[in-house]
Amino acid sequence: MDDHKDTAENSPGEEDQQDTTSHQHEHGDHEGHGEGHGGMHEGHERMFRRRFFVSTLLSVPVLLYSETLQEWLGFSVPAFPGSEWINPVFAVIVFAYGGVPFLQMALPELKDRSPGMMTLISMAITVAFVYSLASVVFPTQSAFFWELVTLIDIMLLGHWIEMRSVRRASSALDELAKLMPDTAERITDDGGTEEVPVGELSEGDLVLVRPGASVPADGTVEEGDSDVNESMITGESKPVSKEPGDEVIGGTINGDGSLRVRVGATGEETTLAGIMRLVEEAQQSKSETQVLADRAAGWLFYVALGAAVVTAIAWTVAVSFDATVIERVVTVLVIACPHALGLAIPLVVAINTSLAARNGMLVRDRIAMEDARDLDAIIFDKTGTLTEGEHGVVDMATVDGVDEDDALGLAAAVESDSEHMIARAIREAADGRDLSAPDATDFEAIKGRGVRGNVDGSEVYVGGPNLLAQLDSEIPDHLQRFADEAGQNAQTVVYLVRDGELIAAFAMADVIREESFRVVDALHDLGIEVAMLTGDSQDVANAVADELGIDTVFAEVLPEDKDEKVQELQDQGKLVGMVGDGVNDAPALTRADVGIAIGSGTDVAVQSADVILVQNNPMDVVRLVKLSKASYRKMQENIVWAAGYNVFAIPLAAGVLAPIGVLLSPAVGALLMSLSTVIVAINAQLLRRVDLSIPELPSGTPAAEAQPAD
Repeated sequence: MDDHKDTAENSPGEEDQQDTTSHQHEHGDHEGHGEGHGGMHEGHERMFRRRFFVSTLLSVPVLLYSETLQEWLGFSVPAFPGSEWINPVFAVIVFAYGGVPFLQMALPELKDRSPGMMTLISMAITVAFVYSLASVVFPTQSAFFWELVTLIDIMLLGHWIEMRSVRRASSALDELAKLMPDTAERITDDGGTEEVPVGELSEGDLVLVRPGASVPADGTVEEGDSDVNESMITGESKPVSKEPGDEVIGGTINGDGSLRVRVGATGEETTLAGIMRLVEEAQQSKSETQVLADRAAGWLFYVALGAAVVTAIAWTVAVSFDATVIERVVTVLVIACPHALGLAIPLVVAINTSLAARNGMLVRDRIAMEDARDLDAIIFDKTGTLTEGEHGVVDMATVDGVDEDDALGLAAAVESDSEHMIARAIREAADGRDLSAPDATDFEAIKGRGVRGNVDGSEVYVGGPNLLAQLDSEIPDHLQRFADEAGQNAQTVVYLVRDGELIAAFAMADVIREESFRVVDALHDLGIEVAMLTGDSQDVANAVADELGIDTVFAEVLPEDKDEKVQELQDQGKLVGMVGDGVNDAPALTRADVGIAIGSGTDVAVQSADVILVQNNPMDVVRLVKLSKASYRKMQENIVWAAGYNVFAIPLAAGVLAPIGVLLSPAVGALLMSLSTVIVAINAQLLRRVDLSIPELPSGTPAAEAQPAD
């Protein structure tokens, strides 16, 4: 994949040739900017850095013995026999070492009949070189030796800075690849361990993950308890507790405990491999803005040639054909190079992709990521997205003389042996209050009604209205009012009966995520309408929507009809985003302008979504919109600067201000062009400062911090 990974095995000449050849392909296609891996760009960076320093050192004698610079700066250097050859000899060396690579990189452009940046640079330095050599034969002509070497030096500097920026921004895949260990400890049939390459692991193998080691493959914990650092995959800095039955992701880092993991997926089937594919797709895909930038660069090439021709004709008519004409043409070609424009979008895309991946956002479609900034409405699937997807105790009431904690502990004791979702909800509610449930005996499940058991000598029942009918229990007035109010809120009511007396009632509902309140507020602050889509009844949907402040509700919708609701909003002229689980919501995700799969970090096969949010946190949707807005703003700024700079500079380079004595030399033109490239690169790097942090939740619990780009 990377020809430059181990340059120690190659001679310097071979390394330069490899770097130049690889860079030829890159500059033959503007899409290559920012799309490759860090290793490839690192090879280019080394080449341009080395050639820049060597060429600059060789340029010093040319500058010192330049009569023009001596006159400008008021200094002189001693002459000696043969000193008149210093400028042409060193200029030829600089051209051969520092300038010829640009000519080599221009060949693919000419072969493809798509001249661009390298062609313009090559034309500029070739004209300056040929003209300067001609001045040696025809002494009456002024030479461009110092302009030639400084032009080459500045071009090399600009490319070095560009490759350094792109290499740093394009390191997401390299960093992901480093997460997977090379070897694993496989547990043998006799209980021992053997060290094997990760590539030899098979599904079903049992591996030992020692404290501090990387998990070698996706799998399920069979033995052990530990905290696993998944921040490199999910962006969540807090370690995740793992115990038997929990899934682990290959490439994550084990904490202080030892784990035995049953391998479930290896190689290309792992989560990490899937993430790498998604990141690579995102880096290789072009956004609408990038297409616009490429088109602008193409037009700028023809503008540059046209301006050069007009400049040559105008100056020839004005002063006749001489060195001044060549100087003007060279300056126009140098300053019109679309170097900055070619870098403007790819560098932002690379940083955007890296920043998104570091924060648990995997972008599969660049255009959709770009469109997220203009979303008018976002539809959330209710269950599992805005809510926990599991029932929880949302309220409770007791008769006089019975403490809520005592009632909840008693109910948890009876439900201790049940796996029903209501039983789990009651136990979790008791755990949430740090209650110690007493022991229950003689447990019995009463089909369709509830459960019973003996606790401290009392017969205790937990169940719904059908249980009360069987026991012929009367409901106290205040518990009846509690049940009626819960029914109006589409909540399920479960009763606690002790020794034939009804003593408590629990309201059960699909618990709304704490962060869902903030995500609705945050999207409203961004001017985005929030809608909710669910297959639940209208009453349940309205209760959740009223609590969250959601604008539009689609209830009692079958999975196969969810895309019709997306279309309904689109028919109103709105750009619509859909947030779902990526499986049942596939048609709606596909129909939406921006499909967002949430909570699908381990399901990298999701193909229906444009963006996959690794963490099951709806607040990441806000991060996505904020990153989209910030990235597009940087793209626009870079295009305006790069193209606007050229539009302003070309007439100046052509000499429109010559009547008032303002002329740009080729070296100054090269300096200004490289400055434009550097400014575009710096501006793109400022994207790393975008604030993607999530505000504190209403309870004051801080959310996960945003992660910087690589």
